Amino acid sequence: MKKIFPISFALAFLPAISLAANILDSYQQCLIEGLESAGNEMTIGELKKQCGSKTAEVPGKPDSSALEKRLIQEKSVEDNEFVITPYLPNYLLFAAYNSADVNTTPFEEAFPGEDIQLDNTEVKFQISFKFPVVKNLFGDNGDLYAAYTNRSFWQLYNKNSAPFRETNHQPEFWLRFYNDWEFLGFRNVINDFGIVHQSNGRSNVLSRSWNRIYARFVFERQNLAFAIQPWYRIEEDPDDDDNPDIEDYMGNFEFLGAYKAGKHTFSLMFRNNLDFDRNRGAAQLDWSFPIHGHLRGYVQWFNGYGESLIDYNENVNSIGMGIKLTDWL
Repeated sequence: MKKIFPISFALAFLPAISLAANILDSYQQCLIEGLESAGNEMTIGELKKQCGSKTAEVPGKPDSSALEKRLIQEKSVEDNEFVITPYLPNYLLFAAYNSADVNTTPFEEAFPGEDIQLDNTEVKFQISFKFPVVKNLFGDNGDLYAAYTNRSFWQLYNKNSAPFRETNHQPEFWLRFYNDWEFLGFRNVINDFGIVHQSNGRSNVLSRSWNRIYARFVFERQNLAFAIQPWYRIEEDPDDDDNPDIEDYMGNFEFLGAYKAGKHTFSLMFRNNLDFDRNRGAAQLDWSFPIHGHLRGYVQWFNGYGESLIDYNENVNSIGMGIKLTDWL
């Protein structure tokens, strides 16, 4: 297969020991041994699940990190055509309360003369999944992924018509390199380079969209993981740009950190435009905890700009409670 990037770019990553290869050695060995000893009644899917569970602890690493465990579990089902691998967290907030008045300005502009009534409390949910397109583009490293994320805001408790106030669509592609470089006690385990489109699928004055290229550097130590993701917005024709000032509010980078304490997971998201004269950004705090099986309770607090594209330039302060189906760690 032809190389997509210059050879010098690829060679910069090849000397690093592939984290994926390290953590999957025992998993692959388990599959081989399982195929030899398993009875006829065991399916391939059951064998993969069993080996994924057995290899949660990597040989030689009694304190396998939370991120390593997630990677092992993802790899164990990634090639199963009947399984969808989660990307960003999947959740449902039964009630997300905005302490300020919900932004009605865009709808008043779109529907002049109509009485726009939006409730401060609504349902918010996110559906996100990914899948590998091509693996091992550069020897035993370099996986190309695609993903889709849907985040929706549903005025379920609105007495008028319970409309979907906003839905954001986010398809993206990225090239992933596994790494094993240490810095200040943290290990840089993943480096992604991608392109992402985000829009709300609307037209005229309600239309919002932007395209970005980004880099994402993931670090971990034991039960703590964090990612730094700077981006560059791809310029659009000024006549077609729905939101030319979106970077002033959504910022130029995102920091995401997650910590697993027992069966509880805490995470922090932080964005900023790095403009000290007119500083804007956003922060989000999450807490998830076990309820039953894989079902988890979820509390989310968001403050700042860009909770949704229709509100990218509106300061939102919201707190929501619900359930989480998949988490960061």
